[in-house]
Amino acid sequence: MKFTIHQSSRSGGRPANQDRVAYSYSRNALLLVLADGMGGHHHGEVAAQLAVKMLTGAFQQAASPELPDVVDFLQAEIMKLHDAIHQLTANRGLEETPKTTLVVGILQQDKLYCAHVGDSRLYHFRNGKRLFRTEDHSIVQLMLKQGKLDAKAVTHHPDRHKIYNCLGSELPPSIEISPPRPLQPGDQVLLCSDGLWAQLSDERMLDILNTGLGVAHSVPSLLDAAERLGGPSMDNLSAIGVQWETKPEQALTISTLNMALAQSHTILGLAEPGETSTAETAADLVEEDIERAIAEINAAIKRSKR
Repeated sequence: MKFTIHQSSRSGGRPANQDRVAYSYSRNALLLVLADGMGGHHHGEVAAQLAVKMLTGAFQQAASPELPDVVDFLQAEIMKLHDAIHQLTANRGLEETPKTTLVVGILQQDKLYCAHVGDSRLYHFRNGKRLFRTEDHSIVQLMLKQGKLDAKAVTHHPDRHKIYNCLGSELPPSIEISPPRPLQPGDQVLLCSDGLWAQLSDERMLDILNTGLGVAHSVPSLLDAAERLGGPSMDNLSAIGVQWETKPEQALTISTLNMALAQSHTILGLAEPGETSTAETAADLVEEDIERAIAEINAAIKRSKR
């Protein structure tokens, strides 16, 4: 398995960044995670942080060296994450449950699997064309499907950023898992939050991705272009870009050929220099609370299986 990958997250025009990104890989599988903490709800960044920690941790345990059932993994671990958010809320006596969107990509056996909740997106590109894009769980997308809105009106509709499906909601989330898609050498996969895709058309994304300079150049260029268009009040914006089966001699290419069967690596996205991360400044919700919620959910699941 060979790939090049780059992830980045910025606060945009907001005082703090509630997006979280991460990836983890074993010898035969690659996990991509992007969560957009919902800024209209308290501690959205904590729900997003919990998402990347739980999913990468579960992947490290299960991918030895690959996941035995990708769909079962996605369904079970995302529901476990939803329950852990509510567990954290109960532990801390919060008045409001933190909420987040989520998009997850898994690349395994030359196939791309995807699951999402909310309006963070996954794109699959090949040879300068878009093959696939997740469908937003948003009010305007629902209105579009029902014929109550035309495509031109979506861009400027006042409810374009309102979603009806997320993690941490009172009702269990509807987890949309897309059928696996075959991967070919050179394919590009992009995960991004709405802070990025709201500013850039698919065509503009493709122009930037196909400069031939690789994802380490194109992902920051995507964020740069979105920030220029979004202006001083724009949302947080994040992206993870992967190019599949790139040549091993290419700079920054990761090859897992020599990894041990039980070995894995995880890279959590960090705030860019000079930015404030709300996970660092929220003194009333600290890392220990996240770890405790994860441990309690895992213990509850073990008890239920007895």
